[in-house]
Amino acid sequence: MIEVNIDSIRVSLMSQHRVVVLKEIDSDRYLPIWIGPFEADAITLQLQGVEVARPLTHDLLKGVIDKMGAKISHVTVTELKNDTFYARIVMDVNGKSVEIDSRPSDAIALAVRVNAPLFVAEEVMEMASIVPETDIEGAELAFTAKEDDNTPVSAEEQEKLSAFSDFIDELDLDDLGKN
Repeated sequence: MIEVNIDSIRVSLMSQHRVVVLKEIDSDRYLPIWIGPFEADAITLQLQGVEVARPLTHDLLKGVIDKMGAKISHVTVTELKNDTFYARIVMDVNGKSVEIDSRPSDAIALAVRVNAPLFVAEEVMEMASIVPETDIEGAELAFTAKEDDNTPVSAEEQEKLSAFSDFIDELDLDDLGKN
């Protein structure tokens, strides 16, 4: 498993889609995951420390887990099948490890509420992560398939990644690591 943190949550200028960008700790690999606007807001509100008058759904779930004496150990993005990400919430319930199936967005929203670490399966990072690189000629970003592989992504794979290309072009990478 690869530990990640939340790099950012981005809003598409062309639609209502949101992307949570997970960044591998101690590496420049990023995992963008499309999420819904409500889940994006739930994550953002918690990260920014915004108080809400009444509990949101993820706050309610946290409260139920707390009252039942369970503790969230960590969250893992476990699979990528047919362009859909899958996640697991791992909890300690009376000394026993219990895993709950979840959408990544809900698992992340819950994890930020309890300060649980986030992990991504190596296979998922291999399939879907991106490593931005500055092209030799300057302004263009190029993608490589793997961090340790300098082979450019094929035209077919590049077309599949085109949804993320615009997103990556909008990233302000000059501010990375200054938090």
